[in-house]
Amino acid sequence: MLNKKQLLFLRDVCFFTFTAFGGAQAHLSLLLRYFVKTNRYISEEQLLEINALAQVLPGPASTQTLVGIAYKVGGLKLSLITFLIWILPSAAVMTFAAISYARFDQKQKFAEILEYIQPIALGIVAYGGYTLARRVLASQVSVFLALAATICTLVLRNAYVFPLAILIGGMVSSALDTPKEESEIRVKLFSNINRRKLIYFIGVLLLLALLGAVINRTSPFSLPIRLFENFYRNGIFVFGGGQVLVPLMFTEFVQMKQYLHASGFLSGFALQQALPGPTFSFTSYIGALSMKNFGYGLGGQILGGAVAVIGINLPGLILVLLIVPFWDDLKKIARIKHSLSGINAVSVGFIIAAFILLLIPIGLDIMAIGILLSTFLILNFTKVSPTVLVIVGILLGCFI
Repeated sequence: MLNKKQLLFLRDVCFFTFTAFGGAQAHLSLLLRYFVKTNRYISEEQLLEINALAQVLPGPASTQTLVGIAYKVGGLKLSLITFLIWILPSAAVMTFAAISYARFDQKQKFAEILEYIQPIALGIVAYGGYTLARRVLASQVSVFLALAATICTLVLRNAYVFPLAILIGGMVSSALDTPKEESEIRVKLFSNINRRKLIYFIGVLLLLALLGAVINRTSPFSLPIRLFENFYRNGIFVFGGGQVLVPLMFTEFVQMKQYLHASGFLSGFALQQALPGPTFSFTSYIGALSMKNFGYGLGGQILGGAVAVIGINLPGLILVLLIVPFWDDLKKIARIKHSLSGINAVSVGFIIAAFILLLIPIGLDIMAIGILLSTFLILNFTKVSPTVLVIVGILLGCFI
């Protein structure tokens, strides 16, 4: 049974879930309001430390921070309940949107309503890449890593380019920037890691990859297993939050595997921007639409949405719960801190590549390019939320 404090905490989690617009930066201010200033579940210092941990780890930063707070307040049980409350509403809406988009021959109707949404979504991607680039491309090495990641993504177009580029970027920046004198701390830290849990964590990925490769592709279980492996793998290597998730998903599921079309992808991404909650719930849309495009019925589409959102979130959830107990040691290691600059630089490269790939279908459509540029300029020079722009775009599509 949950005690009174934990029930009040879950109430505030519900409030946060339905008011958390605007991405990870806006989410942090709401976390401070709901969980520090209003009811003092944790201190401001604890919140910032948990958020710092989420920035170091791959996965959805807002989700990991919220789950970490729940773990501090009520342990594993409360953190799992919090996770479900946080992801279910937006994931359900995005799954329903994918089902509605694909069923009853409504694609033309959706295309008309969302005519202005796709260039708005591209403008949001451009703004996300620009703001991240301004923050992380501070040296020649970081610029080189970003350009190299862009070129590799455009030329190779292979799903494993992403994890390899992230690992190489982190290793390069860590090797160049880290002081030498810290071997003692590192040994102390890794002696605290539960190696059995770490083996389980890696083993899940390898098992799913093996099943996805071995199982007969005509089996009804084939695509759900492959989708789960795809999203679980991406969840391990997504650094930088939702703005990096988009290029990873687009390149793998649209460009390479062709599970869905670019127009459907962009429409779903734009719709997600109008919803509160985690950006990573966009994956439930991709999973549900992919299942539909391969001939699965309503039940299969719902399964696809669930498989996708659980798969993308599971690595980050496991990692934050695994590492919170010894975060005090982890944050002392400069090699981990310095690897982030390379990882973030590579992430900028992914966004640039995705923007180029998404821009190609627009071609010389003057109106679409105008909307894209207007979106970027509004976001860059005003305080207008992406949510407002998406809603305006939907209204224009309905009434013009």
